[in-house]
Amino acid sequence: MAAILYSHPPNHTSAVATASTASGRRYAHQLTLGFRPAHTLHLRPTAPCVHCFHRPDFAGNGGVGSNRADWLSNCAILSSKVVVSKKQETDNMLASGDDDSSNGVVGDKSDGKLAPVVPVVNGHKSGLGTLDLVPVGKLPKPLTISDLSPAPMHGSQLRVAYQGVPGAYSEAAAGRAYPNCDAIPCDQFEVAFQAVELWIADRAVLPVENSLGGSIHRNYDLLLRHRLHIVGEVQMPVHHCLLALPGVRKEYLTRVISHPQALAQCEHTLTNLGLNVAREAFDDTAAAAEYVAANGLRDTAAIASARAAKLYGLQILADGIQDDSGNVTRFVMLAREPIIPRTDRPFKTSIVFAHDREGTSLLFKVLSAFAFRDISLTKIESRPHRNRPIRLVDDANVGTAKHFEYLFYLDFEASMAETRAQNALSEIQEFTSFLRVLGSYPMDMTPWNAPSSSIPTSPTNLHD
Repeated sequence: MAAILYSHPPNHTSAVATASTASGRRYAHQLTLGFRPAHTLHLRPTAPCVHCFHRPDFAGNGGVGSNRADWLSNCAILSSKVVVSKKQETDNMLASGDDDSSNGVVGDKSDGKLAPVVPVVNGHKSGLGTLDLVPVGKLPKPLTISDLSPAPMHGSQLRVAYQGVPGAYSEAAAGRAYPNCDAIPCDQFEVAFQAVELWIADRAVLPVENSLGGSIHRNYDLLLRHRLHIVGEVQMPVHHCLLALPGVRKEYLTRVISHPQALAQCEHTLTNLGLNVAREAFDDTAAAAEYVAANGLRDTAAIASARAAKLYGLQILADGIQDDSGNVTRFVMLAREPIIPRTDRPFKTSIVFAHDREGTSLLFKVLSAFAFRDISLTKIESRPHRNRPIRLVDDANVGTAKHFEYLFYLDFEASMAETRAQNALSEIQEFTSFLRVLGSYPMDMTPWNAPSSSIPTSPTNLHD
């Protein structure tokens, strides 16, 4: 790149210094590097002007100005130097009282004030304000915590995956967690996980435990296999109904189909109803109702929800046939990214850890880390380690012993934003070989005594 710094007298007859000669090139090169030559012709320009043109052959290979990026940068540097030097010169003249235009001050003096000097870049006049790329008044607003943590009513228009068919309890849980969401049925639990990972769905709502049937181990194993995060929970009271085709009486039934847990939860009630029928397991409660309706089975009944009866045109032979009225299923909401923990509301945190070294005090140390900090545990469960299910222990007296290797799933009532929870996990990490936080999320504070036959559709305090 070559740069020429010169001035135009009023008659434009003065000679213009150029960089065509060898000395001119050296002078321009020194200007580019920010140096001032020892022998310089001192002029007092009337209007500063910078002309820049790109000369790839001038700087040589690897030299300053060998590409257009250097050329643009140097032009901007030269322009800023001219503006600063001219402003300093104007300030000095104003201080000394020199107002002669022939001394290099350019401006209109008709009102007793000097007009601001307008710099010239590449032959074009431009004001100082044009150097700002973004107006100060239009700068973007910084993100706040409220931007990163949606309001409790968040969930509209989300695609939520669940296991089962329409009418399943999981669908009702998805509607309660995310009102007005687009529920996506999946035939298997793992498909729901993959739907979120592949961006087919935004969230997944899956059951993890039931107050009567216990934990759903399949989903706990999938939580460890996949990289999704728990962002919320919802607790749904289970209200089973005995469904059949319209006009069918209980005396005509020869079998009842439903999910294995649903059959177990209604065993005593079915016996008390005098139904001497066969029990057959099905993949899903709502799928069982759909099967009865699609095949016109007049000798078969299904155990499912009241919503399933409405969707598939079945009649309710018996309402609320679960053996225990306190039958509640806990669902978790899964997302690709975790939420930001907070301390302004009750939070729950789920972790999983393992220990591959010998010793019998691991579980005691973990429980002590929480007990010393007054952190309540809501769940602890062990699962065999899938990669290392058996550990061999050599003993000279009794020979080789075989022990199961376990993973421990644990839920505690504290937010990861709290110092006590962070310190507890830091202590646990010292004597565990594996520790992973599955999620820190708001607790579901909904009372369990919901109306028996109603399916909740309004959200409580759940969000992600």
